[in-house]
Amino acid sequence: MSPHGAAPEDADVDLSFRLDGRTALVTGGASGIGSAIAEVFTDRGARVVVLDLQEAAAQQRAAALGGGALAIACDVADPASVDAAVAAAVAAAGPPHVLVNCAGIVDLAPAEELSLRAWERTLAINLTGTFLMSQAVGRHMLAAGRGKVINMASQAASVALLEHAAYCASKAGVVGLTRVLAAEWAGRGVTANSVSPTVVLTDLGRTAWAGEKGERARAEIPTGRFALPREVAAAVLFLASGGADMVNGADLVVDGGYTIR
Repeated sequence: MSPHGAAPEDADVDLSFRLDGRTALVTGGASGIGSAIAEVFTDRGARVVVLDLQEAAAQQRAAALGGGALAIACDVADPASVDAAVAAAVAAAGPPHVLVNCAGIVDLAPAEELSLRAWERTLAINLTGTFLMSQAVGRHMLAAGRGKVINMASQAASVALLEHAAYCASKAGVVGLTRVLAAEWAGRGVTANSVSPTVVLTDLGRTAWAGEKGERARAEIPTGRFALPREVAAAVLFLASGGADMVNGADLVVDGGYTIR
């Protein structure tokens, strides 16, 4: 027996990958991977709340999405901003069913040259921001007895990337945090998982990995290419869907096989 009632039967497993009637909060949702996730979620019937530091960009993205999408300004590294944004989201869209923590930055430098400011900012946004959002939204999910937390990690969580000291540390922390949330909350109806992509061909990714640097990096990936935003969004959609109700504490790697070498 499940702690929430009768155990589901095999026929009860929802393989539609639809999110009708669900409210999904997506941080960093105005651009890049977050924007792709917001679009895929909207296409599958979810009401999306786009949370982003750039309020105007979030409003523009929400308007383009349609489907009742909302935009709320949020600095994920600021506890007061997180609390206000989550309260506003719940007031406007109702209790959350899905949280995707996608807001993040990367600040590159050799470890001996990396500034303390760059280190602290990376950890504050990538790791502390993920914790603050998970905690604030998780409380609502736990009260309702259901919900899904999906955290954007990276291949940098499990392998060393040159000049990525802060980024690797932050993403390894995201995976560790996700596993603790999964262990603590699943018995109360809330699962937690992470997704770890390789380089993703967002506008920023295309610019950052152009030329010879990108060619060298692609040569290290068995599939011979970088990931597309919608491929990462597809992995997130799976974890948000009813088909992944038994997936908990996993890190879903979308890296073309880079980390198996």
